[in-house]
Amino acid sequence: MTAHDGPPGAAAPRAAVFDVDGTLVDTNYLHAVTWWEAFHQAGHRVAMTDVHHTVGMGSERLIERLLGEDRDRERDEEISAAHSTLYATWFDRLTALDGAADLLRALAGRDWRIVLATSAKGTELTALRRAIDADDAIRDATSADDVGSSKPAPDPVRQALEQAGVPPERALFVGDTVWDVQAAGRAGVGCVALLSGGIGQAELEAAGAVAVYRDPAALLADLDGSPFGRMERDLSREAGER
Repeated sequence: MTAHDGPPGAAAPRAAVFDVDGTLVDTNYLHAVTWWEAFHQAGHRVAMTDVHHTVGMGSERLIERLLGEDRDRERDEEISAAHSTLYATWFDRLTALDGAADLLRALAGRDWRIVLATSAKGTELTALRRAIDADDAIRDATSADDVGSSKPAPDPVRQALEQAGVPPERALFVGDTVWDVQAAGRAGVGCVALLSGGIGQAELEAAGAVAVYRDPAALLADLDGSPFGRMERDLSREAGER
């Protein structure tokens, strides 16, 4: 893995923090199906659309939201393990979204420090990174194994900022769910949202997304006009005024 630190003496290092599922890799509907099957195996009837709208949360939060507080909590680990087993059958077939690797490399080439921040567990993250195939552009990554609380808590985003060595005002987060937008906002970071996870533009904007694009390729095509380009120009002006 190559950390892109920028040229020696470069002013105002900045971080591009990325969610992975649904943002860089086309997995959200796989998660919806495998969670649905895990609940079915445990005797629970949960609507697929409800499952889809919880994707992006950590396992504990997802189960809590779908089954409620009165559930038999002793079966939570069984349900989570069933999902992990079912989802793992797709590891060799995971597909990166259009433009994902190119977007990471383009930002790294513009001296953004790239950090992944996901609610996936470490074993899942390994498979996801293999699908993206852009480790040369990624500085670091944080998974569900590294933080106390998953999205929409700000912990994953804050951990990523710490790994990048960058304050919130010099970072942007890219995600695809309402939970991503909320987590970024609670960490003081603007969130650029993508539609590639299946959540509508209106929901993402209502949650506070600063911009919305169809997928990584669309964001890459508008990089100069995006919040990334605007932050680059703002930081450049600030450096010139000092």
